[in-house]
Amino acid sequence: MSEQEAAAAPARKAATGKAPAKEATPAKKAPTGKAPAKKASPARKTAAGSKKATPAKTTTAAKKATPAKKATTAKKATAAKKATAAKKAAPAKKAPAAKAAAVKASGSKPESQAARAKRAARINSALAEVYYYAHPELDFENPFELLVATVLSAQTTDLRVNQTTPALFAAYPTPEDMAAADPEALEELIRPTGFFRSKAKSLLGLSAALRDDHGGEVPGSVDELVKLPGVGRKTAFVVLGNAFGVPGLTVDTHFGRLVRRWKLTEQTDAVKVEQEIDDLLPESEWTMFSHRTIFHGRRVCHSRKPACGACPIAELCPSYGEGETDPEKAKKLLKYEMGGQPGQRLKPPADYPGRPAPPLPSRAPAAGPASGSAADSATGAATGAAR
Repeated sequence: MSEQEAAAAPARKAATGKAPAKEATPAKKAPTGKAPAKKASPARKTAAGSKKATPAKTTTAAKKATPAKKATTAKKATAAKKATAAKKAAPAKKAPAAKAAAVKASGSKPESQAARAKRAARINSALAEVYYYAHPELDFENPFELLVATVLSAQTTDLRVNQTTPALFAAYPTPEDMAAADPEALEELIRPTGFFRSKAKSLLGLSAALRDDHGGEVPGSVDELVKLPGVGRKTAFVVLGNAFGVPGLTVDTHFGRLVRRWKLTEQTDAVKVEQEIDDLLPESEWTMFSHRTIFHGRRVCHSRKPACGACPIAELCPSYGEGETDPEKAKKLLKYEMGGQPGQRLKPPADYPGRPAPPLPSRAPAAGPASGSAADSATGAATGAAR
């Protein structure tokens, strides 16, 4: 290079601007935005962080909300279960309307005489609706026949007695005829009723007493009747109430069992039972209350397993629940009229042997329980015990 060229080199460099270009390099880097980008990265991170934090917060809120939802669900489930249980329990609560009456009647506070009398009247009225045709179910045409039939009904059924008495009364129609009967012939005629020897002895004795002391007529007072052989107060009231129209209570096993079950008395002695029930009802109702109670005891309120679920007076009975309370099962326990079969609906007989048929009611019985079985005697299941 010549000296002139060497001297001109710095001037060229200055003219080309290389030196300023080097100084401008930082300026070139600035527009690239790398430094600001680096500074901005914390902001981006913050933004990213905030975006990431949002799901975290949501998750936390969700976690907090989950127990609340679970609690709400649990409460709803519990309420649903309670509602279901309440619905299921509803029928059980309805049936013990009787139980409520039971608690009220048999609670720690004794029932007053007035309250007991009122309840007895309601029971009598309810039974009258159902057993409007209640009557003595022994066949008879006069007081002597009823007296003999009642004596024979001890420890047997009315059906069996009614099957036996036609031949008996044909052979011995009057007290005089029966008093003169051959004991063995009489025993043979009444053999189907059971205990025929002791019953034959009673019939011979009472027939002789009627012939000798009463002119062959059956007396119309309790005091005279109970003096006859084999006749107790129960038999006397059967005869007085149904042959003479004299009011009286027939306290047989059915009657005594039911009035105790109804808590109308706690007495077990027949005479004391009679006295206490006499005080609860008007005299005019005594005879028919006996019939209705006996009908009910034979048909619905059985000794071992009463049909509580088919009972028309369940609401008045302090002993509701001693028997079957399910209505369908209770119906299967009902007993029916002579010749009737289980499952038949209540239907009174078209007529009664020896008596005109009663007028039919304008409507069906209120509760429609069963209409009686002859398997239990209405008037004589415990005649012997009453004597």
